[in-house]
Amino acid sequence: MTEPARFDRGHTDDLMTFLAASPSPYHAVATAAERLEKAGFRQVAETDAWDGTSGGKYVLRGGAIVAWYVPEGAAPHTPFRIVGAHTDSPNLRVKPLPDSGAHGWRQVAVEIYGGPLLNSWLDRDLGLAGRLTLRDGSTRLVNVDRPLLRVPQLAIHLDRSVTADGLKLDKQRHLQPVWGLGHDVRDGDLIAFLEETAGLPAGEVTGWDLMTHSVEKPAYLGRDRELLAGPRMDNLLSVHAGTAALTAVASGASKPASIPVLAAFDHEENGSQSDTGADGPLLGNVLERSVFARGGSYEDRARAFAGTVCLSSDTGHAVHPNYAERHDPTHHPRVNGGPILKVNVNNRYATDGSGRAEFAAACEQAGVPFQSFVSNNSMPCGTTIGPITAARHGIKTVDIGVAILSMHSARELCGADDPFLLANALTAFLKR
Repeated sequence: MTEPARFDRGHTDDLMTFLAASPSPYHAVATAAERLEKAGFRQVAETDAWDGTSGGKYVLRGGAIVAWYVPEGAAPHTPFRIVGAHTDSPNLRVKPLPDSGAHGWRQVAVEIYGGPLLNSWLDRDLGLAGRLTLRDGSTRLVNVDRPLLRVPQLAIHLDRSVTADGLKLDKQRHLQPVWGLGHDVRDGDLIAFLEETAGLPAGEVTGWDLMTHSVEKPAYLGRDRELLAGPRMDNLLSVHAGTAALTAVASGASKPASIPVLAAFDHEENGSQSDTGADGPLLGNVLERSVFARGGSYEDRARAFAGTVCLSSDTGHAVHPNYAERHDPTHHPRVNGGPILKVNVNNRYATDGSGRAEFAAACEQAGVPFQSFVSNNSMPCGTTIGPITAARHGIKTVDIGVAILSMHSARELCGADDPFLLANALTAFLKR
């Protein structure tokens, strides 16, 4: 048995920096790419011919990144060991005609992305971030990381029914944020403001992918600072851990037996069906091209995929002290208890018994405890990129993650030690 992992708040401090720097999927992959570059990885373009050289490489496409490390002398049929995650989080996203308002208020028209806890976006200071597309087809990241927008809640004096009936929000009418005052709504004001913010000439932006984010920074919480509160932990916590694990393996003294991979996809929160989602061709294309670039054949590709294992790492549900009856009575994952193994016999998660053994071996090697999660039989079970990855590529896949509270809130909560434990488990898995 390997020595137990020592808690390292330095890793959690770094996670907080990563979360704050990544208010959109586009920023998240840029932040991950910067860290990979510092570890010696180099970007390869999908439109270029690939060579079979060893070392670390990565592909960026929109809000997705796939990175891999080829050890010296790796055969074309060498299997892959993949950490899968996603970069997107539920939020409010800007519509194509964003400038709106009424009754002297200037507002921004937004659409609901994914399945956010809508009430968590009320009365919260929001920034705006994302990607601007310019006339020449190039893109520019933008991040207004200050209080710019707010979705004001109706005062209780004007709706006494909330006391008895609870808050009921209409997604179209009640979630449009305000960002200023004025009786004249002028088309183009928001984009003109962002062009100025980004230092671009007026009229240069012709397309945009913009979203709101809470400007409140991640922070330790509790008397003993044993909890972490922050945005987008579903699922940038896993993206950060996977990036740390891949760079650790690539820079390690011992050569991994397989080819370690990080695949962080966009659009998991709305079904993964896009060119940057897990249900798209990106991962398969990268893995196949890596095999063929090393002189491999289709037979080598089939052999490599047959020996490949993927850990689909996403957040899961910690037992909630106020709603314990919503959980399975015999499975109560606790924060700071180590990563969770997620199981559903109807394949909403991809884990089976052999997958459990794979994860248990990695955790044992890392000295990391792990827990099991299943849903209450009376509750519908969520899903992840795990079953999609298994079915699309024929790859053995295991669903894991970190247990959190307030999932899909603008601000989520986890144990401060669990991110470090997850990263250690992923490092051990990628080394095997």
